[in-house]
Amino acid sequence: MRVFVTGATGFVTGAAVRLLLARGDAVTALVRDPVRAKPLGGAEIVSGDLSDYEALRRGMSGVDAVIHGAAMYEIGVSGARRRAMFDANVRGTERVLSLARDLGVPRVVYISSIVVFGNTHGRVVDETYARPEGTYTSYYEETKLRAHEIAVRLAERGLPVVIVQPGQVYGPGDHSGYGDLLRMFARGWLPLVPMADLGLNMTFVDDIAQGILLALDRGQPGRAYAMGGEIVRSRDVFNTLARVLGRRAPRLAVPYLLLEAASVVRPNLREAISSSKGVTFWATDARARTEIGYAPRSLEAGLRQTYARRG
Repeated sequence: MRVFVTGATGFVTGAAVRLLLARGDAVTALVRDPVRAKPLGGAEIVSGDLSDYEALRRGMSGVDAVIHGAAMYEIGVSGARRRAMFDANVRGTERVLSLARDLGVPRVVYISSIVVFGNTHGRVVDETYARPEGTYTSYYEETKLRAHEIAVRLAERGLPVVIVQPGQVYGPGDHSGYGDLLRMFARGWLPLVPMADLGLNMTFVDDIAQGILLALDRGQPGRAYAMGGEIVRSRDVFNTLARVLGRRAPRLAVPYLLLEAASVVRPNLREAISSSKGVTFWATDARARTEIGYAPRSLEAGLRQTYARRG
């Protein structure tokens, strides 16, 4: 199979590209910075970004499938960074998926997110959940929701797109904000639990990469598949990591009052608070398990694999 991939140098989609290459698929990757393409040995590189229509057309012409995973992920953005996020996450998705439809690409996978469900307020929802309108925990959530809606709309117009919705992805090489917190704790630099009550669906990177291939091979066009691993609170994540590392579990949490006070001088913290205080991003992956064979590992197993050198 010849597959065109966006976001191939990223954490999640890069893992999927490595699996594609390992099983013998021909991968063409859209890459903005050729230096970052070095780990993609075996892939054909097309230089460009999501705003480069000709590069997209060149890379997508004649392929059997498209995996669109390129996105900007950051919490606490404003001004120009918001505009860049909208261009990447919303306009970029519309451009890639619309071109795939125009070119008649027979198979498309779009990597969305569980965050499009918004704050589930303690409920574990599924793909049929209709979120209330009007509020977002972050601008990232808003842009991913709009992009998700574009994929759904194009599916209704005939695009053979399968939508993958990962939870909070973690694993070796994770440089997200939450990954940084886990790494700080592992190094002994974080004595308190941050965002203790935040509800997450922890998803090991290799599991979601395999899930993307399962969606490519077995997913039903027009259907979305939430893909998690273990539904927990943030305190549970750090308690599990403490057990993996052979340490005592942390007893105290970072007070939100402290974060709120700090947000006066660091406004970017406001989104960190709004996207964690009293928030749960919880969705079941039962559909993915039943329909396409998704089989994620436990949180403890994933953390042991990530921090084995320390455990």
